Amino acid sequence: MRVIGLMSGTSYDAVDAAAADLSLRGDCLELTPLGMVSAAYPAEVSAALAAVQPPAQTTMQQVCLLDTRIGQAFAALAVRADRELCDGRTDLVSSHGQTVWHWADDGRVHGTLQLGEAAWIAEATGCPVVSGLRTRDVAAGGQGAPLVSLVDVMWLRGRPGTPVALNLGGIANITVAAGDRAPVAFDTGPANALIDAAVHHFTGGRLAYDEDGALAARGSLRPRLLQRLLDEPYYAAPPPKTTGKELFHLPYLLGALTDCGDAALPPEDVVATVTELTARTVADAARAVGATEVVASGGGTRNPTLMALLRTALGAVPLRTSDELGLPSAAKEAYAFAVLGFLTANGLAGTVPACTGARHASVLGSITPGARGLRLPEPAVARPVRLVLSSGPAADQ
Repeated sequence: MRVIGLMSGTSYDAVDAAAADLSLRGDCLELTPLGMVSAAYPAEVSAALAAVQPPAQTTMQQVCLLDTRIGQAFAALAVRADRELCDGRTDLVSSHGQTVWHWADDGRVHGTLQLGEAAWIAEATGCPVVSGLRTRDVAAGGQGAPLVSLVDVMWLRGRPGTPVALNLGGIANITVAAGDRAPVAFDTGPANALIDAAVHHFTGGRLAYDEDGALAARGSLRPRLLQRLLDEPYYAAPPPKTTGKELFHLPYLLGALTDCGDAALPPEDVVATVTELTARTVADAARAVGATEVVASGGGTRNPTLMALLRTALGAVPLRTSDELGLPSAAKEAYAFAVLGFLTANGLAGTVPACTGARHASVLGSITPGARGLRLPEPAVARPVRLVLSSGPAADQ
């Protein structure tokens, strides 16, 4: 089955589409990567998304506008991916949508909201679309995240020691895939969320992120601010746990600066300190689960200052990127959601209860038929236990 996975993370800077040929081979799921395309949101969509980020208030009119415009942006990229990566032969699209709210309170997730109406994608591509993948796990008592944990466990199964998959998006999450114990997955805290917030604020909106980690590299660590940020109770909470920009946002950072009496710090020092915060909290979480290697993906891998700090914080634990294991780091999450959509189409569960905290594994999402109707395969007998990568384009198209 040829599947396009659509993803936009909590940094909401762009939509990614990764295409893959997926097939069941006994207890293995074989993934042949066909490439990735990416597109920034239209300026008006980015501005509207920025305007509703926590702790901002919004209206149902804005929600409707965003649900429509995000759906149309996803649809346009899916059409492009179908044409450029799949020769017009896509069988299924799996859309994560754009997370705008993750309702977590007292260690429980009560709801989660991803916008980007799937009907726009189905109408534009003619393909059936799997969407709304997180909500079913929440309904089953889970955190609804990290959903990539199933793919991580299947992919890293069999590697020696205790491999840990790390995603550095707006929020950082890890999956522990040790073969001799139950897998574990959770959000460790901010990855780029506070870095981006600081950069955007201190440059008056001129910059959206710390390109190449340049600002952090010029700054100096401020121990008092770092300790104030490390005192956040979330870090000490046991997994499974998830978080988001509902907690780690600009007012949160500005409040910490005020508490420390450091409101007038040089911007470079603030960026350096929150970059160290990400490295420190990720490394602390990896050590706590006994990691023997960390395999990183996501936008944060393109920040050399963050990666250098993370290597230092991890000490003897090797840090590598998913590219080194054959899965492009920029496209890994989009490929993961292609896999989850494939599992749904085959009637197979897409969660690991030990990772999300759900009562049971669930078949995820809802299916919106395309113009060609809905012709799903016969349900598979059993879920594959390993993900095997076969040769195919490994770089962006």
